[in-house]
Amino acid sequence: MNRTDLQKLANSRIREAKILFEAGEYSGAYYLAGYAVECALKACFAKGVHRYDFPDRDKAGKIFTHRLRELAKLANLDTELTEAFDTNKRLSGSWLLVCNWTEESRYATWSKNDAEAILEAIAERKDGVLPWIKQHW
Repeated sequence: MNRTDLQKLANSRIREAKILFEAGEYSGAYYLAGYAVECALKACFAKGVHRYDFPDRDKAGKIFTHRLRELAKLANLDTELTEAFDTNKRLSGSWLLVCNWTEESRYATWSKNDAEAILEAIAERKDGVLPWIKQHW
């Protein structure tokens, strides 16, 4: 799997989440929307791995997490995110909401409001988390 694969997965997962939402499958929409962010952050990490370079073992091993805050740090986006929050409070709020997502979300039942909130926080063109991440992948 490479950076391009992860970018395609991020785009597919958010598209699938929107389809599930429209079909009234709110729990599935919530869950897949979070995976879109995870894939996008992993694409950012992959951008920093250069062909033929031997990856840092500690960093490379940690990338197999599902924790979004940790992935942002591993992708070296934490400082840029903090700076973006200073100028865009809506992005800051969206990030906080999105970071509540975990892989364990698949075992929960999510309401229409929950799914709508996370989809908006992730995909909203101006202040969404995914458009911001895409500027860095």
